[in-house]
Amino acid sequence: MHLRRPIEADHPLLVGQVDDWWGGRKLHQLFPRLWFQHFTGTSWVAEDAEGRLIGFLVGFISPDRPDEAYVHLIATSPNQRHAGLGRILYERFFEDMRARGVRRVTAITWPGNRASVGFHRAMGFTPSEGPGTQNLYGTPAYPDYDADGDERVVFSREL
Repeated sequence: MHLRRPIEADHPLLVGQVDDWWGGRKLHQLFPRLWFQHFTGTSWVAEDAEGRLIGFLVGFISPDRPDEAYVHLIATSPNQRHAGLGRILYERFFEDMRARGVRRVTAITWPGNRASVGFHRAMGFTPSEGPGTQNLYGTPAYPDYDADGDERVVFSREL
């Protein structure tokens, strides 16, 4: 396994795979090309020994909160799950962010995605319990995070 920075040529490869990686959910729309043009210096992709993409993390440092980074997406190929690849991607991102003076990392997920919620908790993230959160699927979450019915858990982790 090899980690490297993403390049724009990775975009069509990942867009062609991510729906399968997420069990057929149509999430490729979350992958505009701009992530592979403008956020490559703070993101990572993982390749297997044959050079196939097997995982990625897209993140950035907030321009308005320079001590905070945000992970937009993290995903691994289904055949890489429970092998530590997600942890490796996050640890590399944390290391990178610490070196740049970042003190906190934020990420969101759907509260019904128990695997993602459990993974983020295992990585040391804690869910926000601010005003407006409700207990959804057993986790503090915002019921209308971006729009009506758009439930999200907002996680943060201190570095």
